[in-house]
Amino acid sequence: MNQRKFVSVRDVMKTQYDIVDGRATVRQALEMMEHVETKCLIVDKFHEHDEYGIVVIADIARKVLAKNVSPDRMSIYEVMAKPTITVHPEMDIRHASMLFSNFGLARAPVVDREGNVIGIVSYTDMVMKGLLRLF
Repeated sequence: MNQRKFVSVRDVMKTQYDIVDGRATVRQALEMMEHVETKCLIVDKFHEHDEYGIVVIADIARKVLAKNVSPDRMSIYEVMAKPTITVHPEMDIRHASMLFSNFGLARAPVVDREGNVIGIVSYTDMVMKGLLRLF
């Protein structure tokens, strides 16, 4: 019998990412960004009952650059999507890919059982690091 292969989000996610305060300006957030390859910033919770947000670089391009707004005059809070859809590290990448497709996502934070961000996963990660391991 042929055993079905499994690749988890944990197997393909990036473990280095940037978390910023939603009150930071776009300039401050971009200057603090160390992991440009993730193409996003996670917006930290303001308190324990809050949710994470996300800012994708494309959002900054659309809402700041294309509208000719100074990055000093716009906060991350004005650009972010919140709450963001998150995925669990043990989710099968096929299910994560379906979730991304259903909700129009390109990337999402990976959260542990306690609700802490432990990584970022993208379509690129799932395809380039996982697809060929499945077949």
